[in-house]
Amino acid sequence: MTDSRQQQIAPRRPRRRRTIIEIGLTALALALGAAFAAMALASSPATVGSASSTALGERVLVNAKGRTLYVLTPETSRHLLCTSSECLKFWPPLTVPSRGTKLVRGAGVHGRLGILQRKNGVLQVTLNGLPLYRFAEDRASGEVNGQNFKGFGGIWHVLGVSGAPSSTAPVSASAPAASTPTTSTSTTTTPTMTTPTTTTPSYPGYQY
Repeated sequence: MTDSRQQQIAPRRPRRRRTIIEIGLTALALALGAAFAAMALASSPATVGSASSTALGERVLVNAKGRTLYVLTPETSRHLLCTSSECLKFWPPLTVPSRGTKLVRGAGVHGRLGILQRKNGVLQVTLNGLPLYRFAEDRASGEVNGQNFKGFGGIWHVLGVSGAPSSTAPVSASAPAASTPTTSTSTTTTPTMTTPTTTTPSYPGYQY
């Protein structure tokens, strides 16, 4: 091989080494970026706050997006009742990405927050040992459509800021106003009292 041929080949080897090094550095940067992103996600606190419910006339617990939180009575973290796919479809658990997630109680919220690991590996937030859920039929902040629903082995209740389940019946905004009885000069009528009935919507798997 001539000297001129060797001089043409020699410069190419460092370029190849640099390419391998650049690929390695790029892969390392991506791995570190993913690790830092996971750490940031894990370190982001999960807040259980409170909001005023017009339907119940009290302050209730909500998640970070303002959606009402529920518990299933008599479920506890040691005895789960909502385990079927149908139940979890209507009542998604309040979850966190890792056990290292910091749990924060909002202003006025009482009780001890904890983390429960379900059989499928999902980490669910608890309050005083009670697993917390949302209700899929609550479409906006402040709605309490799941209050006092029966199904999946118990009764669903909104949690008040004291950490205790609320048993208050929702007040319907469309409830008819009470009528004032009238009297006639020719006849006297005795008004009869009628008790308004509340129609509870039915969802699959709720009634038992």
